[in-house]
Amino acid sequence: MSRETERADAIKTAQALLEDRPVYLDTETTGLERSDEIVELAIIDFDGRVLLDALIRPKMGIPYGATRVHRISDSMVAQAPTWGELWPQIGAVLANRVTAIYNAEFDTRLMKQTTQKHGIAWVAPYQATSCIMELYARYFGEWNDTRKSFAWQSLEKAARQCKIDLPNTHRAKDDALLARAILLHMAEQGYSQKPLF
Repeated sequence: MSRETERADAIKTAQALLEDRPVYLDTETTGLERSDEIVELAIIDFDGRVLLDALIRPKMGIPYGATRVHRISDSMVAQAPTWGELWPQIGAVLANRVTAIYNAEFDTRLMKQTTQKHGIAWVAPYQATSCIMELYARYFGEWNDTRKSFAWQSLEKAARQCKIDLPNTHRAKDDALLARAILLHMAEQGYSQKPLF
């Protein structure tokens, strides 16, 4: 499939995803490993309304390296609810919804492992997830010879490439809003003849 065909298909996929009226989810975590947990979660509705934006008190301390990225410290989450306390609300917001996430594999993995770490059986509450990062890689079309696939772009780079004027703060709400804007940008390319970048 040519780069132009992949881009056109990515645009159609973005338009179809918007028709499902997805919610947008983002997390901030203690790190990237199998032992790490979520310390902040935001869910944004299809129209940009905030459905949930919460700090979460983890079982472990937040390492300095993670705090340096998202600016969430142990003192900020000291009085926050635990994942177990917040899980019923998260499940209710996501119930039977299509969920769009920038790097869905990471966020869904962290949701699952945080749930299990808090002694709760993992049952995915959402109807389905879609990865905006993988979709955007096809849309942007930068080939990665090593991986033999389209290169993933960071959320920050994707926002710059799309000329989206929203902050990339590495906080869950802002990043969920930015992911939404990137999906909208891709979908809108099918409705206009303006240059992509």
